[in-house]
Amino acid sequence: MSVFLAASRTIALGAALYGAAPLAAQADVPARVVSMNLCTDQLAMMLADEGQLISVSHIALDPLASPMVEEAAKYPVNHGQAEQIFAMQPDLVLAGIYSDPYTVGLLRRLGVDVLQFPLERDFDGIRANILKMGDALGRAVQAQAMVAQFDSDLALLQGDTDTAPSALLHYANNYTSGDKSLAHEILVAAGLTNATVDAGITIAGSVPLEQLVLLMPDLVVSGQVYPGASRAEDVLHHPALRALRARKDGAALTDAEWVCGTPLVLRAVARLVDIRERMQ
Repeated sequence: MSVFLAASRTIALGAALYGAAPLAAQADVPARVVSMNLCTDQLAMMLADEGQLISVSHIALDPLASPMVEEAAKYPVNHGQAEQIFAMQPDLVLAGIYSDPYTVGLLRRLGVDVLQFPLERDFDGIRANILKMGDALGRAVQAQAMVAQFDSDLALLQGDTDTAPSALLHYANNYTSGDKSLAHEILVAAGLTNATVDAGITIAGSVPLEQLVLLMPDLVVSGQVYPGASRAEDVLHHPALRALRARKDGAALTDAEWVCGTPLVLRAVARLVDIRERMQ
């Protein structure tokens, strides 16, 4: 079975469960739900009943950040403004822990129920947020099934490997992710080790380019370059990094696959598994 096929099965499960347990039979379930955060957008689109989710954030339509652009195009979008969201008359608003506090506070003062979701730093965080979304939408059974499918697909991707090549996560401004990050969890799930752990990076931070090069990783995983000019992105094309990629191996990551803790991170795991197997 292709690892990419396995990684897509969890999403297919969400589609298969879509529409089960009619809202009419659940009086305490929110009938009008608005999501104002990219990551809650995705979980809500995977789990919401038909007609339950009435708006997603405008970022859900950005292919550089969102892996569910086609699905998001089916919904009206919002720009995270309290006035716009309040006019939609939602029963529940889904937000991130770092969503605009002014918007969140104003909506709550207006009597709107706002549920905030924490960032996922590991796969347990993904499981917890899936279940939290299921409870919020009255879709607990579907959420539990999604977690079970996520674990099953993850197990298929985590085949035995004798060695674990080292990988360097390298973003704009020499930013990297340490061992208390979702990106680290994705590397480990793919049978790789995080080279920046040796640099003392626990969550995330910028590391001098000289130090990153001295780590001599087996694989350099680079962040994507966005349209426009940014001096912070120049380091992604630095001659030292180019030479390191030429001697070792390199791959470009798509931020949309890594940014949110949803079952879609299995796509990133699958890509890295394929790269690791080619390296070995």
